[in-house]
Amino acid sequence: MASDVTPPRLPRRGVTISDVARHAGVAPSTVSYALSGKRTVSEPVRRRIERTIEELGYRPHAGARALASRRSQILALMMPLRTGVYVPILMEFAAAIVTEARSHDHDVLLLTGESGSAGLQRVAAGAMADAVVLMDVEEDDTRVPTLRELGRPAVLLGLPDDRQGLVCCDLDWEAAGRLAVASLAELGHRRIGLIGQPTAVHERHTGFARRFTDGLHDEGARRGVHTAQRPGEATFGELRAALDALAAELDGLTALVVHNEAIVPLVLEELSSRGVEVPGQLSVVCVAPQTMAAASRLTGVSIPVEDIGRRAVQLVMQQLDAADVAPVTLLPPRLVDRGSTAPPGR
Repeated sequence: MASDVTPPRLPRRGVTISDVARHAGVAPSTVSYALSGKRTVSEPVRRRIERTIEELGYRPHAGARALASRRSQILALMMPLRTGVYVPILMEFAAAIVTEARSHDHDVLLLTGESGSAGLQRVAAGAMADAVVLMDVEEDDTRVPTLRELGRPAVLLGLPDDRQGLVCCDLDWEAAGRLAVASLAELGHRRIGLIGQPTAVHERHTGFARRFTDGLHDEGARRGVHTAQRPGEATFGELRAALDALAAELDGLTALVVHNEAIVPLVLEELSSRGVEVPGQLSVVCVAPQTMAAASRLTGVSIPVEDIGRRAVQLVMQQLDAADVAPVTLLPPRLVDRGSTAPPGR
């Protein structure tokens, strides 16, 4: 005998807030506002979103609803401590973010484990933070789909390949690479070597490393300058091998760019042990926060750590206040001359 009772509708697996937005013809943020009541949504749009939610069987994440509807006055900072990262510069970023967050009456929850998407889910499920700042962003970052699903305020310190619907803030690393080569080319250098990030950083496809090298090589090609690169590993043996390889590939090497804060002291010590005069025999440009470059007395492309950290928090706060936010903010690089570069053969 047939039953007149309609079985309860089961939610479809994998339905996200982005799916709801696409089917309803609105932005994911509009769906988020309709669910949280944080921002006024017109009644017709609200009804359309509600119908779409019912049709798709979408069930908002409980933690995401809690995160949207009330303030914890905490920002979560995901700072994974992976192989090849230079912890002192990460801590400079963290200090800048904490300082700016406090000016907005927020504290910072620091997450250093390589938890990825699981860490984001845990923060949302426990309503632990109002928003998230992600560091060490990879080109195909596995955390991005989770961010979109949660639909929560977030800022990435870096640029993944797929940036649709995200808010990103970083140094313009491609311009930084161009600036480093341009400054040396204008002095007359035509063979410029690069000691870059460690192999592990490149193998993870961390975006800033590739963008810097792309900018450096592109600018070199544009100016008729020969460039070559080797990874910068933090041992004297590997550093010596890298310098020898650059000298062999670029016969008559006259300038060196060091894009690896951790090995700057090793580079200077090795050059000194070889009797290489800087800048008389070899011009050197480093890429580092201003304090680190100043301590080494090297001409440097400054990484504006404080500015990036401060701007990231401001972008988060704008999202929490439902303000319009630029999807990508790139800070221009700046070169500070400290006397470690000169025309070749001076």
